[in-house]
Amino acid sequence: MYIPKLYREEDREKILEFLQKNNFPAFVTHDGEKPLATHLPVEVIEGKEGSLTVLGHMSRANPQWKSFGDGEVLLIFQGAHTYISPRWYDHVNVPTWNYMMVHLYGRVRLLEGEALYSMLSRLVKNHEEPTSYSLENLPQDLVQKEMNGIVGFAVDVTRVDAGYKLSQNRNDEDHDNIIRQLDGRGDENSSKVAKEMRSGRLKSKD
Repeated sequence: MYIPKLYREEDREKILEFLQKNNFPAFVTHDGEKPLATHLPVEVIEGKEGSLTVLGHMSRANPQWKSFGDGEVLLIFQGAHTYISPRWYDHVNVPTWNYMMVHLYGRVRLLEGEALYSMLSRLVKNHEEPTSYSLENLPQDLVQKEMNGIVGFAVDVTRVDAGYKLSQNRNDEDHDNIIRQLDGRGDENSSKVAKEMRSGRLKSKD
């Protein structure tokens, strides 16, 4: 992913938090002739010495899993993004777009048996309300039947590209006005971008 130096995010903890909050990436592979992509819920795990592994699954009926091989795969995690009007600057300019995006590259391997079951169990626990519902409390023959219909995978991450374009190139007056305008819109994306802009500016002045 092309990321100008000014917009490159290097804060490891911030990136990990972003990945965990925006855990429905596009999973991109190549079958030798064309790219294939599926949007999937995943779990991002930090291992020893800062290694990252992405765990997920897809329908066995989805032919994309047959493209898994020794080549590099890509997961695209997208956060909040929004239009920035040039009317918000103190000078003539053109429109742009603010966004938060992380690309993970890595090698994929299949998950089976206990590893697949454990991954699915954690996925349910991470997203269910605190109730008695769990994979373990379901009829296990039903669970096994459903597991037969999916393909589990793990991506061992080899490279991370994180781009946060949040008007870092604007002076304080324009930057503050962009935040005010975004807050005034009231939509979720604008509010999230404004929050990140505010937080990022404060950290840069520390």
